[in-house]
Order: sequence, then structure tokens, then C-alpha cells
Amino acid sequence: MPGYQVVDETIEIAGVAGLTIRRLKDKQQYADPQGRAEAQGISSAAWPLFGLLWPSGFELAAALARRPVLADEQILELGCGLALASLVGHRRGSRVTASDCHPLARRFLETNLQLNDLPPMRYRHGHWAERQEEQGDAALTEGQDGRLCAGVQGRFNLIIGSDVLYERDDLGQLPGFIAHHASATGEVLIVDPNRGNRSPFHRRMAALGYQMDETRLGELAGPVGAYRGRLFHYQRAG
Repeated sequence: MPGYQVVDETIEIAGVAGLTIRRLKDKQQYADPQGRAEAQGISSAAWPLFGLLWPSGFELAAALARRPVLADEQILELGCGLALASLVGHRRGSRVTASDCHPLARRFLETNLQLNDLPPMRYRHGHWAERQEEQGDAALTEGQDGRLCAGVQGRFNLIIGSDVLYERDDLGQLPGFIAHHASATGEVLIVDPNRGNRSPFHRRMAALGYQMDETRLGELAGPVGAYRGRLFHYQRAG
């Protein structure tokens, strides 16, 4: 892949066969010759973050590996990056849609599917800062490979995300995006490394009718050892 360096790493998550993940070599990688990442509001400093494996992503993948596979359940991963949790769910037979706003996320996902001999998985452009009416199949976004990608559409029984509370989100765009795409009794799983933005997020989710339970992940034997964070489980009644 021109413009940046990658490495392949074998990832072990309890309950699922090991996965080979192609990731960026380090945080110093950057390539945006057509300015597509910049057009999505992704700075040069933030550009490589999608392509690294993060502790919260491991924990989300582990949580999905512990969850029973339901035949009719539709799952959406927000801000998937390398989509480790989505790949775990996909390998286990769940119906998963991965989404991200980075123009290279789909290319890395397709590569990692091939590396693990997995069938194709649905990918959609997902940017919760965009207006909802600008998304969906009518809104096609060009990736860094030049291909067009449809936006997230429809509703999902389970929406998942890891370390997605990194900004203040004063307008409540992320909760609004979740509410727009969650089924009437949908569940939400968010893994957060104890960032300071979780309390406003909780309040906005409560205002949307969600009840929340939290698990301190440091109390569990997780895949990344000394990780300190929380798994938030939200659900609303019909």
C-alpha cells in the first residue's frame, strides 16, 4: 500500500479463532493525496488513528465474543477503525455492518476479511456529525481508493462502539445518530477508557429513553491486561 507502512498481527480473543489483522505500523503513518480525509475533518495527526489496534477495541471485541449469536439480530459498529469487534462478530456468524468516516477503513476491512478467509461483510460510511438526512444510500462518499460508499441506513438491534466519546459533543450528535439507527427496543454497547465526556453522553441517552448499566472492565480478566475502563450497556423499552 503506497504512502504508509503496515504490519500483520495475530489477535487472540477468547471464544473465537485467532484473527490476522493488518494495521498501520505506527502513529507516524499518513497519506491523503486527494484530501479525502481532510474533507471529512480528519487532521494529519488524527489520520493514522483508525488504522491502529486500541485497548478499548479489544475489550469491545471480547464483549461481542461473550454475547450469544442471535439469528435475526442486526449489529452496527460505530467508528469501527480496523473493525476488530465487527470481525469477531462476523466470524461467529452475526449479521454485522461496520461503519467509519475514514476513507481507508473499507480497504483495510476488505483486506482483513481476505487474510482470514472470511466472506464479505457490509461496510457503510458513518459520520455522526453529519445531518441525518444527508446520509443513507442517497449520500455516496468517495473513499481513498476512489470507490463510492453509501452511508448508514436502516435500524439495528445492537449498536456498538469503542472509545467514541473522545469529543465533548455539545450538540449531542452521537446520541442522535444512535437514536436514528437503533430499533425501538435496541441495545447499545459502548466501551470507554474513563474519558470525561461520558456523563453528558449518559444524560443525553437517558433523555432518549435509554436505561444504562455499567461494568468496570478492570474487574474482568480482559484481553489487554491492565486496561481500566467501562462497558456501558444501554437499552430502552418499546
